[in-house]
Amino acid sequence: MAPRSDDDVLGPIGYLIVEYPGNKMTGNAFRELLDLVDRGLVRVLDLRFVMRADDGSLALMELSDIDADGQFDFGLFAGVSSGLLDESDLKEAANALEPNSAAAVMVYENRWAASFVGALREAGANLVSAGYIPQDLLLATLDAQGS
Repeated sequence: MAPRSDDDVLGPIGYLIVEYPGNKMTGNAFRELLDLVDRGLVRVLDLRFVMRADDGSLALMELSDIDADGQFDFGLFAGVSSGLLDESDLKEAANALEPNSAAAVMVYENRWAASFVGALREAGANLVSAGYIPQDLLLATLDAQGS
């Protein structure tokens, strides 16, 4: 990642931990991620992979370790590392996994919001909090309201 100047406006930064039960990564979601990157909506700052074995042991995985049955070239994300994720973050992410599962851990910037953040700054405003509502909770709430 290139050095940042004070004039750079970042969109909100988020993270995802996506579990793949049975260590089955097909690459389908990564095609969609690549499309978001190509369209300038998202910038991937860090992308790492972790695994929890059947015996509960944890391992960090390299992109070269991921085969995905030849369906996707994970090498497109090789070298994506801003240094925001460290080994302790990855171990914490792996601890959230069920045994015999792998996870993609990603830190990303919402580039689509950068101009909005810039406008907020020009108006003297500061983004003081951001978050996400888990989809299961959101859907359950919407279902309960619709009943």
